[in-house]
Amino acid sequence: MSDRFFRPRGTAISDDARWVVATVLVAGAFGGGMRQPAATPGVAVPPPQWSAVEIPAGRVDQAVAKLDGLAGSLHDATGVPGMAVAVVHGDRLLYARGFGRRRVGSPEAVDADTVFQLASVSKPLGATVVAAAVGRGGIGWDTPVAQASPGFRLSDPFVTRWVTVGDLYAHRSGLPDHAGDTLEDLGYGRLVILNRLRHLPLAPFRAVHAYTNFGLTAAAEAVAVVHRMPWARLSEELIYRPLAMTSTSSEFAVYAARRNKAVGHVREGGAWVIRAVRQPDAQSPAGGASSNVRDMARWMQMVLGLGTFGGKEIVARAALLEALAPQIRSDPPGPPVNRSSFYGYGIGVAIDGAGRVRLSHSGGFALGAATQVTLLPSENLGIVTLTNGMPIGLPEALNASFMDLVETGAVQREWLDAFWTHAFAGFYRNPSALAGQPQPVTPGPARKLQAYTGRYANAYYGEARVVVDAGQLTLLIGPKPMRFRLTHWRGDQFSYEPVGENAVGMAAVTFRADASGRIDSLEVENFEAGVRVLMRQGS
Repeated sequence: MSDRFFRPRGTAISDDARWVVATVLVAGAFGGGMRQPAATPGVAVPPPQWSAVEIPAGRVDQAVAKLDGLAGSLHDATGVPGMAVAVVHGDRLLYARGFGRRRVGSPEAVDADTVFQLASVSKPLGATVVAAAVGRGGIGWDTPVAQASPGFRLSDPFVTRWVTVGDLYAHRSGLPDHAGDTLEDLGYGRLVILNRLRHLPLAPFRAVHAYTNFGLTAAAEAVAVVHRMPWARLSEELIYRPLAMTSTSSEFAVYAARRNKAVGHVREGGAWVIRAVRQPDAQSPAGGASSNVRDMARWMQMVLGLGTFGGKEIVARAALLEALAPQIRSDPPGPPVNRSSFYGYGIGVAIDGAGRVRLSHSGGFALGAATQVTLLPSENLGIVTLTNGMPIGLPEALNASFMDLVETGAVQREWLDAFWTHAFAGFYRNPSALAGQPQPVTPGPARKLQAYTGRYANAYYGEARVVVDAGQLTLLIGPKPMRFRLTHWRGDQFSYEPVGENAVGMAAVTFRADASGRIDSLEVENFEAGVRVLMRQGS
């Protein structure tokens, strides 16, 4: 989605989707003690934390033996065109298999080498890139972003000076939920979006968790600046190449050129169709990576090995452990019987029903991707599920079911229904005040259309024009202006259809008048809170 999970303004998923539900139903229910690596001479290693539920020998292999049936049944139940799954246990790759098709209407099957867009699973992957950079020196999780990127600004000078790489990777900078995503939908590129974050109002610094693709991207860019190379190349040099992840990239063009790749689908009227391909380069560190389950298995083994793979240190242990530790509460407990969930640096951290630490992150593009990685460090166990369908809870349901089999020997609940009913369905509801409302029978007349035409602007969204085109009011906005037809609703209010990753149906455009009765501004309902009003320019 641009991963657009957990959005206070109630709009849809976007990747970016957002690590989503791992926080509420999965991560919010999960975790335990991390299995300690071999002792370093002279360094005391604390024992793992105790868990109320012991895992009998052979239970992991028994769970893996049931994966074909479990994954196959979930795949059939959803009809998602294609999916791939991999499981690692210590230094063993226990399972790697594809299901379904790379695209509807094609005979090409998904296999363990099929490349998928990762959406927000890019965040934990990218966090290990940062951890590797931190281990090499020159920048730390506690380095202020403005120190590494002097042009970086937020609306509060104090926050600008002190917000760190870690703050932005933990989503605790104060930036609003999914800041910058609507600019991306309008066609703005990374540099412009990062520059315009300075115009957004901030919540209290380090006190609120609000998921931001472009806040995290700003931190990753600062790390890349220090290392004097683009983010995609830094990722390649520090993680992908050392782990021999030859099918993994942080550039969309590389994904697009792959022959064995899965194409995104959306569900319409009960059928899966291809509508658009998500191009996430603007937020690459947050949602722009692509990979296959075979490569992701190697990455999971490295993370579970606390930075070591094949006997070689890939990421400094201390820098990685900091990323995997809880940094801010992401989901409050509510009633006392509920557990809180936390967020580290680019990954969800929670305690499961068996008292074990569970690390997880989901990703999703509303335009056609749903992914999740889940790690159980106490057992050196990890599972990754990638699909080429819009988020409906399939990866989360499969990963949760598999972990149930490992920890308890049986699937404990109907996870697919739980995720779809309680976690995902709401992300597709249109929050507009106009949604579901009938067109007013007597709406009250609009003014003559010329009364609304002219140039409007604010510092965040830039300039927009309202013109009359073929007798209909039209809004033009964006760097290569997109054209949106405005349909009269009532009085000075019109409706329009947003486009892009975060679009979930019609939204309102309301024109406002000054004391003299002349139109002097317009407000776009689905734009960022605090910057939705564009003022009319000139006479």
